[in-house]
Amino acid sequence: MVDTIILNARIRPMSQSAGVGYAVETAVAISDGRIVSVGRDKEVLALAQSTTHIIDAVGAVLTPGLIDSHMHPVWGTELTVGLDLGGLTTLNQVREALGAFSVNLPPGAWIRGWNLDYKAFDATGIRGDLFEEAAAGRPLALVFYDLHTGLANAAAMEAANINGSETFSDASEIVVGPDGKPTGELREIPAYMRLLDAAPDQENGNLAERVRRTLLRSAASGVTSAAVMDGRPATFQTLDAVEQLPGGLPVRLHLGLWHQPGDDDAAVEERLRLRGRCGRGYPGGPRYQVSMIKMFIDGVIDNGTAWLHEPDTEGDSSSPFWHSVGRYEEVCRAYHHAGYQLATHSCGDAGVAQAVSVYRSLDGPTGPAHSLKGTPHRVEHLETLTDEDVAALADTGVVASMQPLHMQWREGDNSDSFAARLGSERVAHAYRVKDILDAGGRVVLGSDWPVAQQDARVGMAWARLRREPGNPEAPVFEPRQRLSGQETLLAYTRWAAEALGHGDLGVIAPGAIADLTLWEEDPLTADADQLVNLPVRLTMLGGAPVYHS
Repeated sequence: MVDTIILNARIRPMSQSAGVGYAVETAVAISDGRIVSVGRDKEVLALAQSTTHIIDAVGAVLTPGLIDSHMHPVWGTELTVGLDLGGLTTLNQVREALGAFSVNLPPGAWIRGWNLDYKAFDATGIRGDLFEEAAAGRPLALVFYDLHTGLANAAAMEAANINGSETFSDASEIVVGPDGKPTGELREIPAYMRLLDAAPDQENGNLAERVRRTLLRSAASGVTSAAVMDGRPATFQTLDAVEQLPGGLPVRLHLGLWHQPGDDDAAVEERLRLRGRCGRGYPGGPRYQVSMIKMFIDGVIDNGTAWLHEPDTEGDSSSPFWHSVGRYEEVCRAYHHAGYQLATHSCGDAGVAQAVSVYRSLDGPTGPAHSLKGTPHRVEHLETLTDEDVAALADTGVVASMQPLHMQWREGDNSDSFAARLGSERVAHAYRVKDILDAGGRVVLGSDWPVAQQDARVGMAWARLRREPGNPEAPVFEPRQRLSGQETLLAYTRWAAEALGHGDLGVIAPGAIADLTLWEEDPLTADADQLVNLPVRLTMLGGAPVYHS
C-alpha cells in the first residue's frame, strides 16, 4: 500500500549514479516509511490508492533529509539554561547582561548562563571575581561557547564544595591562583560539571519537552538525522519520554555513548551490552539507536587543552586528555571488537594522529580503520592538521567530522585566542576540509550544537564561504578550503549516511528510508549568502511530516 506520493518535484537524489544534475524523475512513492518508487509523475501516480496522500511539490526541490553529523540535543538542552551570552565580547557587556538578568530571578536562584566568549577575558584572564558586583551575592555558573570551560564565583564554588584540591582521572582542572585558591576557571567538562551538578533545577523538570523543541528547530532547517555525541544512562530515559510526547522524536538520532578516561572495565562492559539499544519502532525504523562510542583525546585550542604536535604559543596543548594513552587504545580495542563505531574528539593535530594510528592498528598494522560491521571510525573537529595527518586520514578512510561554522569566532587580524595560540603558520592549516577531500579522504559536516547554530543552512553556508554569511566584507579564512555546493550537500546527506553505516539514508532511491526535505529553491545552487534564509517547505521522517512551513 502506498501511503504518500510526492509529485512535480525537482529531485536531487544524491546517489552514486545520479551525477550532479536533477533526476529525470519527478515523483516518489512512499510505503511504510520507505521509498518504493522513483519515477515520472504519471507512472508514480498510477500506484496511488484511495487512501494515498498526494503532495504536489509545485516545482520545489526534493533532497534527502539533511544529517547533522555532530550535535548534543539532550546534554545541550540541559546546558543552555539561563542567559545566552553570545555576541558579548567585553567584560562590561557581560556584567551589564548578568546584572539585568539577575534582577528578575527569584530569591536564592543561581545565575546560569552559556555561550560566554573568551574575548571578554583577553586583558584579565578568566576569573569569577570579575562579576561579583553583577551577581549581587548570588551563585554564578557560566559555560563558555565551546563547552570546554566553565566559570564560577565564590558563592557557587562554595555551594558545590569546590576548593581547588580536586583531582581528576583526566586533564581537567580547577584552576587556582598563586594563593592556592580557585580562580573560578574550570577547565574541561568534568571540572565544570562538578559545579553544574550542584546547581538547582530552574527549568521545572520539563526536559523531554525542551529536547523535543530543540530537535524541532533542527527539523525546521531540513535535518532528519543527527549523530549524538554524549549518550549517558539518563539519555535513554529522556529520549523514551520524548517518544511518549505527541509526534515523538522529530529527528532520527544515532547515539554515541560517552566514555570518560576514568571509566573502569565495569563501565565498558555495561556499554558493550547497550550496543544496538533503540527506541520504539516507526515506519522506516526506530528513531534512536546506539551505534557509537564517543571519547575525548584532547580539549580545545582556545584554552590550551588541545593536543598539538608542537606546543602552542603559550606552551600549552602539549599532552593528551588521557593520563594513559595506552588505556585509550585498550578501550578502543574492546569497543571495536564488540562492533561499535568509534568517534574521538580531537581539535589538535597530535590527537588526530594518535586516534588514526590506534584505529589503524585495531585489525593489525594495515587494518581498514573500520568497525567490524564495516562502518568507518571517526574523528571529530580536526581543527588543525599537518600534511601527514591529511594523508593518513585519506589512507585509512577514517571519517573527518568537521564544523567549519566554528570559524565564526575568529578575527581577520588573528587576534582571537584560536589564532593567537596556534600562531600564524599553523593557523593557515585550520579546518582543512577541502584538502582532505582532494586527498581522497572522507568528510562529513555538522553543527556541534549548542557550540554553534544548529540551523544546518548556517553550517552549509560557512562550508561554502569560509566567512560570515550575508557579510561579503567579512574576512575569508583559508579560501582554498571552500567547498562547492555539491560537496557541501553530499557532506550533509549521502556522505554523512555512509559515515553512519547507513546505505539506506542520505539518498532518494527505491528501498531508502523516506527521510526527505522539500526546499523552496535548490540548496545546492542557491547563493551561499542567501542560503541561511532558504525556506524549507517540508521535512519528513520515515514518510511522516515532522515540519512544514
